[in-house]
Amino acid sequence: MSVKFRELLKSQKVIVLCSLILCVLFLITIFAPWLAPHDPVVVNLAHKLEPPSMHYPLGTDHLGRCTLSRILYGARISLGFAIIIFISALSIGLIVGIIAGYKGGWVDQILMRLGDGLMAIPSLLFVLGFVGIWGAGLKQVILGLILVQWVYYARVIRGMVLSLKEQNYITAAKISGSSSWTIMKKHIIPNVLPPLAVMGTLEMGWAIMNLSSMSFLGLGVQPPIPEWGAMIHEGKSYIRTNPALMLYPGLMIMLVVITFNLLGEALSERFGVKRR
Repeated sequence: MSVKFRELLKSQKVIVLCSLILCVLFLITIFAPWLAPHDPVVVNLAHKLEPPSMHYPLGTDHLGRCTLSRILYGARISLGFAIIIFISALSIGLIVGIIAGYKGGWVDQILMRLGDGLMAIPSLLFVLGFVGIWGAGLKQVILGLILVQWVYYARVIRGMVLSLKEQNYITAAKISGSSSWTIMKKHIIPNVLPPLAVMGTLEMGWAIMNLSSMSFLGLGVQPPIPEWGAMIHEGKSYIRTNPALMLYPGLMIMLVVITFNLLGEALSERFGVKRR
């Protein structure tokens, strides 16, 4: 990364701009039912593959469904479930990481060896195998992604806890008779959450990409539910005659992933948090 680009990331402008873009996207997910001009799942073959018009601002797909409406509703799936994956994986990783780092010994060894076993398998391959065993569907994909992601948070948190528990104020709390739970709640958790929140912005793009990838392969969101990856999958048969069916959802995925990555990099540079 060049020096000029690092200086740009440290500036407040990048953080503000990315935050504004994400706020707009999240507002779209909330107000999609009021912003969408049509029902995203209603089929109207009389209007299939229509070009953009006043009635259909981005045209229609091969089943006559409004492309704009499906993109707006698709944001709810892509962003909403990416947040669920992040919060769930972070919660599991927080619990496992704190216990492993604070307790140490055989507890730490068992939990970390379990994590090493999961990390030995490429994440996408693990999710594909998990979906292959339990069947295709959004729930299976989300659970598979959570099982992959919690290990990363657990290892990062464990490293932080190992460093924190050697601090003088932790020793003083132990001498004063504070319980392990009190020390974790008052001294450890508040110190590990801020850097994790910064790193979480980098992982949101990962979650959206993987969720869309599974839907593109036909293993995640199933028709007729609108989701960006599934829309690209449905539009691939018309890539020569109507490439916009793939272009619009693809641009949305690119916009969200780039925004999260830029925000994560900017926050990392500004607060000195190292990414994996």
